[in-house]
Amino acid sequence: MMLLTTLCIQLLLLLQSTYAFTAPSVSSRLSTTKSSSSIYSSSNDEEFTGFGNVGFLVLAGGTGSRMKANMPKQFLTLSGSPVLHYSLHLFLEKLPEYCAQNGLSPPSTVVLVMDPKYQPEYQPIVDKYNGKLAFANPGVERQGSVENGLNKLVELSKENNGSPCEFVAVHDSARPLVTIPEIESVVKDAQSVGAAVLGVPCKATIKESDDGVLVQRTIPRARLWEVHTPQVVEVEALLRGFDKVEKENLEVTDDVSIIEALGEPVKLTLGEYTNLKITTPEDMDVATAILKDRGDDQINLI
Repeated sequence: MMLLTTLCIQLLLLLQSTYAFTAPSVSSRLSTTKSSSSIYSSSNDEEFTGFGNVGFLVLAGGTGSRMKANMPKQFLTLSGSPVLHYSLHLFLEKLPEYCAQNGLSPPSTVVLVMDPKYQPEYQPIVDKYNGKLAFANPGVERQGSVENGLNKLVELSKENNGSPCEFVAVHDSARPLVTIPEIESVVKDAQSVGAAVLGVPCKATIKESDDGVLVQRTIPRARLWEVHTPQVVEVEALLRGFDKVEKENLEVTDDVSIIEALGEPVKLTLGEYTNLKITTPEDMDVATAILKDRGDDQINLI
């Protein structure tokens, strides 16, 4: 079993370097099929000034039942730190430091969507980053959590009288391995198009079934993408989307689905396969190996 896990970890790490070679052809196919519209061209031609008009929303209200642990997965220890701390450290420390080094504006605000029973434990961190970090309560479903967090971002933006929060970047705290280049790319694309989502071309063959017993058809893999987070959306559009979803009782599965429901474009931003979501105990082993390979420093938020 240990040998199998090690081989799986090595294979995942190899995929990152392999993908650098294979991805352009996939991206080119997407660009070619949409060549009549400029929204699918690279947004990197426009000067990027930073994240000053972007608020970051970290979702940490899930229960993580598939982890079979005695606590939600975002609080499990990964290489010496809780899974959640990797996202907080990235948005509150590493990204602002990167911005300072490169003459970019840092993120305006980070809102942590968390169950109230865990908030007292994290209050010292909120106090440390006074004005930069705030709590919001989760909703019954993901959509409610995002809406609560978005309302908090808008409220803080008005209170601070600083740069308006024009975009929201929604990130799942169970994805502790997202990188700064990925974040910069997806924010650039959202600022150009209005909405963008990190994703990677799907590698697995996907079968569709009505009853979970018999295969109905095989879905062409070339058109399928696995989406990650952050998902970055213009605040005004997301507020309109929430209103439409509520009035028409629509079912949406992620944040950019709300923008799709409005009939507005969403840019696919090429991400990395290592931006995995911690869902099962085996994912913790893979994430540990990736962190070791990167040689990341210890996290200390207090």
